[in-house]
Amino acid sequence: MEDREDRTEHAQASPRVRERVRTSFDNQGLMPHLGARLTHVGPGRVHIVLPARREVTQQHGYVHAGATSAIADTAGGYAALTLFDEDSEVLTVEYKINLLAPAACDHLEAIGTVLKSGRTLTVCLLEVYGVENGGERKLVANGQQTLIRVNRPNTPAG
Repeated sequence: MEDREDRTEHAQASPRVRERVRTSFDNQGLMPHLGARLTHVGPGRVHIVLPARREVTQQHGYVHAGATSAIADTAGGYAALTLFDEDSEVLTVEYKINLLAPAACDHLEAIGTVLKSGRTLTVCLLEVYGVENGGERKLVANGQQTLIRVNRPNTPAG
């Protein structure tokens, strides 16, 4: 698995795919509301960063599991989308996330990586790291996700 990660960690998707993913991401309501941003769009791999702010914390000051899960789910969905044609979209069928440590950090980085892309279903690995400004990283959550490929709707959601 390390060989695949080494190849995909820094590879960039084509400009057309990156623009498609960025446009879709910008059209979401939740990600901008949380303050999340795309930082990498590669073939089968997407990174999303979420700054730790009071608005995304729980009562003990850690980044809330809901925010952690949301960026993980979104990173996996867009990772899958990078491998599909322009007439396709994705929807999450299911995901399981394990919260491994409290998210006490400067920001979170969610990484979605396609494990298996199929004609109908795609499976992704989800990882969320707590990152300090000095660069120290700690895995705070991981999981797996199944997505379904659907035809792109003709009209945008309102």
